[in-house]
Amino acid sequence: MAAGRCERICTHSEAKTVGRWPGVKKGSKEPLFSKKPIRDRLIFYRKYGEWTAEDWGKVIFSDEASFRLFGASGKRLVRRRKGERYHQSCVMPTVKHPETIHVWGCFSSKGVGSLTILPKNTAMNKEWYQNSLQQQLLPTIQQQFGEEQCIFQHDGAPCHKAKVMTKWLGDQNVEILGPWPGILIPLIICGQSSRGGRTNKSPLILTNSKK
Repeated sequence: MAAGRCERICTHSEAKTVGRWPGVKKGSKEPLFSKKPIRDRLIFYRKYGEWTAEDWGKVIFSDEASFRLFGASGKRLVRRRKGERYHQSCVMPTVKHPETIHVWGCFSSKGVGSLTILPKNTAMNKEWYQNSLQQQLLPTIQQQFGEEQCIFQHDGAPCHKAKVMTKWLGDQNVEILGPWPGILIPLIICGQSSRGGRTNKSPLILTNSKK
């Protein structure tokens, strides 16, 4: 295929025709890493790269997410016959301002903890986060680890890194894993591809390449 032809069919106006041409696929998206995220990932790997399954078994991982209570947040596919585009079974009702709920949870190799469900349309902030850790994390640590030492993982959300939260976690003697560098996959870390196998990269090179 000529370069000019490839460029023409990849324009926005003819994006729908791309799939008709053999070998022409949509480009994959990857995070654009600046120097700081690359440095953070390198620091994380140097600190935890040699950990065993037993070491990771002492970690309590956590995350949070928002869910719409009405409708879907992404595309929804349906099967329909000609003339059924607006049939009740083929349409997806929408509202202008759908209600959402925000949830927080944690888990480890020993099991899962309870969910914290915030009130409708409430975003996580440092007050709600501290309440979630107080009500859910601390009992989960006690239930799963007892007097054993464990490590807590959370990401770099602003409410997680607030000074009041750092102090509170220190007062509770909760050890933190990290600093968490964000998305670790796909990466090439010290010559090891995220898909397995060796790479041609020299050690200590981190990139978002999937080669």
